[in-house]
Amino acid sequence: MRKNIAIIMGGYSSEVNISLKSGNVVFNHLDREKYNPFRVHILKEKWVALDDDDVEYEINKNNFSFLKGITNTIFDCVFNAIHGNPGENGMILSYLELLGIKHTSAPFYQMALTFNKRDTLSVVKEYGIKTAISVYLNQGDSIDTDQIIAKVGLPCFIKPNNAGSSYGISKAYTKEEVLQGIETAYKEDTAILIESFLDGTEVSVGVIEYKGAIKVLPITEIVSENDFFDYEAKYEGKSQEITPARISLEEKNSVETVAKKVYKVLNMSGFSRAEYILINGEPHFLEINTVPGMTLESILPQQAKEAGISLHELFDNSIQMALK
Repeated sequence: MRKNIAIIMGGYSSEVNISLKSGNVVFNHLDREKYNPFRVHILKEKWVALDDDDVEYEINKNNFSFLKGITNTIFDCVFNAIHGNPGENGMILSYLELLGIKHTSAPFYQMALTFNKRDTLSVVKEYGIKTAISVYLNQGDSIDTDQIIAKVGLPCFIKPNNAGSSYGISKAYTKEEVLQGIETAYKEDTAILIESFLDGTEVSVGVIEYKGAIKVLPITEIVSENDFFDYEAKYEGKSQEITPARISLEEKNSVETVAKKVYKVLNMSGFSRAEYILINGEPHFLEINTVPGMTLESILPQQAKEAGISLHELFDNSIQMALK
């Protein structure tokens, strides 16, 4: 019997439109002989399931089902394609877990932890993973730019602590730009991270659960036309994403070892894509994305293709891992 699969997409953050694109790619590549896929829009104003004619049916939040005529559809599994809040930060996953509904992401606590950049860095540092030097601020804290610059140096990066797709991130070269960057980051989150600039080769590494084992996908080298890998570079063609990365075998092995270690240390399952900077051959961890983009142009699907894994296989594997 075919399984009913809810592909949740949208969300409450600035990444809503990217999530809708990712969710639709998943919807279009699921095997109709094995699954009955449904697009489910999780938006601030409504939770609705869409049929093939885009007719909307309200989701019953008591049990995450929907009624079409006299037919009540209950889901066997949820494919999480929500970038940001509430999909990537674990909120909706805790709700699904309370209802006993299986999903394709890591458990809610791991998702909440990895969505918080500061807390993730705190964990991986304990296991000897190299990172940038950082300063953490909450909105309302006094700001001593001289002290910040003395610790992290210039240039530096200012990031919202809980946000994705490079929203709210800026690179500062001067004291004035640090203050401007802090103001920009606070528009996305009430907590921010200021990090030292790491001058090296940037790589993106997909690590997934595939056929019951942890698999490191082919590494992607990021060459941005902009000053860093910002929103334009990620989504508007202002970067080269070279898979496999132009790095030595020794560097490749080092990155793969660290990436697998980070995945295990953070107790991950399902999808992940993490960013590293290679400095003198040593990977420095930046951050991890647990609901990476799934559009045809996104990095993880590119890596899967290089590994000989089609989108059909990639998404089917994710659902099968969740169901087991």
